[in-house]
Amino acid sequence: MVNNWKGKRIVIIGAARQGQAAARFLFQNGAIVTLNDQRSSNDLRVTQATLKDIPINWVLGSHPLELLDGIDFLCLSGGIPLTLPIIVEAIKRGIPLINDTQVFMQVVPCRTIGITGSAGKTTTTSIVGQIAHNAFSGSQNHVWVGGNIGDPLLNHINKMQPDDLAILEISSFQLEQMTLSPDIAAILNITPNHLDRHITMQAYTTAKSRLLEFQDQNTFTILGRDDPFAWNLKDKVHGKLLSFGFSKMDDKSLGMTVSNGKYILRNTSGEKVLFDQSIVHLRGEHNQLNVMAACLIAIAAGLQEEAVVTGIQEFRGVAHRLEYVRSWGGVDWYNDSIATAPERSMAAIRSFEQPIVLMLGGRDKDLPWESLAELIQERVRQVVLFGEAAEIIEHALSQIPENLRHYSIQRCKGLKEAVFCVASLAKPGDVVLLSPGGTSFDEFRDFEERGERFHQWVQELS
Repeated sequence: MVNNWKGKRIVIIGAARQGQAAARFLFQNGAIVTLNDQRSSNDLRVTQATLKDIPINWVLGSHPLELLDGIDFLCLSGGIPLTLPIIVEAIKRGIPLINDTQVFMQVVPCRTIGITGSAGKTTTTSIVGQIAHNAFSGSQNHVWVGGNIGDPLLNHINKMQPDDLAILEISSFQLEQMTLSPDIAAILNITPNHLDRHITMQAYTTAKSRLLEFQDQNTFTILGRDDPFAWNLKDKVHGKLLSFGFSKMDDKSLGMTVSNGKYILRNTSGEKVLFDQSIVHLRGEHNQLNVMAACLIAIAAGLQEEAVVTGIQEFRGVAHRLEYVRSWGGVDWYNDSIATAPERSMAAIRSFEQPIVLMLGGRDKDLPWESLAELIQERVRQVVLFGEAAEIIEHALSQIPENLRHYSIQRCKGLKEAVFCVASLAKPGDVVLLSPGGTSFDEFRDFEERGERFHQWVQELS
């Protein structure tokens, strides 16, 4: 662990928000910082203007190996592949890899909550944030929510106080460099995701498990007990284990379940109904799991049960996650742009009973599409494909012979074309669901931009 960055020579790969936060913090703490990005100076005009007040070095357009000469650390922004030649060479030379979350965890003065999972981590993090804001209302202390979502918390580290609470969504990419664990660690689920990066499920699971690897007996771990990969980590727990799921808890376990429309908490005092399903505004069983996880995280943090219930009641969802856009032509349109893996698309499909026109596409992450194809056969009336992954997805869907399919397939070049194609295909009573299953990087900056453009084009329908 480094407590003094003064004079350290650090190269940061990637000038997105995490790289910018790391650059500013490290420079302010005496490091000699170089910010490297494969994009050109013209592409990064706004970013360079944002950081013009700090004299850092810029190397743009490529990742020359000479940047490694004489440096102390290589800092990676989120999403930077470890197969990049400069990173491979850094590992070969024994140069330590860090990221903004690792740096934050080294200096954060208050309690921390870390939340990860293949699906649901943004929703769960946001719910915990809502609960915590309610619990801290009227106090002088603050709740900080960020990490892999929103503003990197490293930007606010100088304002944090010992009695504050920091809530972080943490991705598997960030966890690969982590050597510290939060006070409360939650692993919601581990299903196939980012295999273009991690290659195997074993490597992906190992990355996720680092969230709890460095905890001690005074910490809390929350695991999804219905998810085999997450639940198999229970033997690695160092502190107090809480679990959530629809399956029955054993007699000695503490945690939550849902039964007969009631959210039931089991703590050291016994079982009690915490609240009724009727106060939850989120669709789908996957969101019931997210709600249970959020409740346990909040309770482990010592937040009042009244704040928990109020927070659940007030929470209306996350932008781009099963977000209702509008009703047009008797059809309800939903934006689930955040669904960047087939498993997430499956959860979205299961949230509706109506006939579904499903929009799939984007960029593939080397993930299996077969289970999604089987669910489409059961639940979807029409599939419209778009983007780079269209051919790969169509191949998976075509494993079911055309004469046996309960759905039809249309292919479009991009998302805008797909929106207008869907508008001509959807029938009154349908749900149109953008739940791509692939990333946005073939056409958009991120899933947020994709969702915003979808929202725009749907609103323009007339």
